[in-house]
Amino acid sequence: MSARDPDCPLCQEDGGTLLWRGPHLRVIEVNDPDYPGFTRVIWNGHLAEMTSLSAHGRELLMKAVYVVEETQQAILSPDKINLASLGNMVPHLHWHVIPRWRGDRHFPDPIWAPARIAKGAEPAELKGRLARTQAQLPRYRDRLVEAMNALLWH
Repeated sequence: MSARDPDCPLCQEDGGTLLWRGPHLRVIEVNDPDYPGFTRVIWNGHLAEMTSLSAHGRELLMKAVYVVEETQQAILSPDKINLASLGNMVPHLHWHVIPRWRGDRHFPDPIWAPARIAKGAEPAELKGRLARTQAQLPRYRDRLVEAMNALLWH
């Protein structure tokens, strides 16, 4: 069993909608209507840094991040995918995999920056793109689970 921190939200909860869980890590969907498909890959044990993992653990974690990125690219077709491992607010090892589109509320800034488009003031084109992406999420989730299961056998 991996070490847990009783004060860490990622030790106590999944951290979003659980899509897949393995013995070392889990993949969750973030409920963010501005960024459908926003996914996190979270190491199950409480570690703060990549260098705290063994070489095998680092390889496994990054392979999972790449699987998420490849699946987003294949199904959601974003203009760009942002990868981030910050841990400033929650010092528990996790990666954000965020599909981005030109003209989204924060583009080209990170999603944590102030929005360039006010909530509710999105142009029709952006609203349409969000709706189309939302419609692809069931397919994205299914493909992601298949790919994560395949990762375990390679």
